[in-house]
Amino acid sequence: MKRRLILIAMAMSGVCAWAADGGFLFTTFRDETTPMSEQIYLGISEDGRHWDALNGGHPVLVSDVGERGVRDSFLLRSHDGGKCWLIATDLCVHRNRDWHRNTHAGSRSIVVWESTNLVQWTAARLVRVAPDDAGCVWAPEAIYDEEAGDYLVYWASTTGRDKFSKQRIWAAHTRDFCSFDAPFLYVEKTNHVIDIDIVRDGESYYRFTKDDKVKSVTMATSRKLMGPWQEMPQFTSGQGKNFEGPICFQLKAAADGKPPEWGLLLDNVSDRVGSGAFGYTPFVSHDLGTGQFTPATDFNFPYRFRHGSVLPITTAERERLKSAYPEPQKAGRSS
Repeated sequence: MKRRLILIAMAMSGVCAWAADGGFLFTTFRDETTPMSEQIYLGISEDGRHWDALNGGHPVLVSDVGERGVRDSFLLRSHDGGKCWLIATDLCVHRNRDWHRNTHAGSRSIVVWESTNLVQWTAARLVRVAPDDAGCVWAPEAIYDEEAGDYLVYWASTTGRDKFSKQRIWAAHTRDFCSFDAPFLYVEKTNHVIDIDIVRDGESYYRFTKDDKVKSVTMATSRKLMGPWQEMPQFTSGQGKNFEGPICFQLKAAADGKPPEWGLLLDNVSDRVGSGAFGYTPFVSHDLGTGQFTPATDFNFPYRFRHGSVLPITTAERERLKSAYPEPQKAGRSS
């Protein structure tokens, strides 16, 4: 009965009910030092705090399409639970460090894999999503759109129509991650906006976005995916550092009279050169509606995880992943 109530509570909050007892799967990349470090790496955790790297800290999926590198990956479970899609930025900075080219003449596509068990994946495919004059497609993510009955995919692009003056968030609908409807402008601000992450809790959506006006992550809320969105100025966790790549996920569902617990990971890129201290900084909250998050000190990673995603998994999925990659790289230091 208790487990059934947890499942119901998670379903009502918009959290995938398959996560009731299995833990979490992390998708990430490492850095730009080699072509293999910009590929798909996986981490696993039973509590969302203490992470081990699967496959001994080596890539699990390698892109052989497009620019032959992938960053900013996002893992989404289908609405019926039958499969998962993994989407990522088609970009290899190691092979091409010309950022003018990467933002003005980069890929207009995303890289897509799909799986029914999180271990065996289809071959990577390149799917064009951006408008014809787009200069790049960065950090794609997706969410099920209940009103449309399909998936809303969103990403950052510059466009030639305004001489690539700034990044905006574009979006498109899809049912199968093979064909996409026409792209449309989803979020625009006075400065560059990239790296949008959206979660649902009850009847509300919460959006985390890297806004270049504040050089960090901001938070907004809405009752509908199409808005209107209200900014949440009380959210201050992103201030003071150059954070991007937000990941928000539910660590624990509400149970036994206790509120839920949410984790927020912000990728610190303040020090790309120097001490190498960039990587995810964790925060926690018990009520997304307040916009209040507390810094956490009990998260551990085997290495500096970079811009990626977290997916709740079942116990069977966790054991299958551990069996497929029997020599994990253990967490050894705090974020």
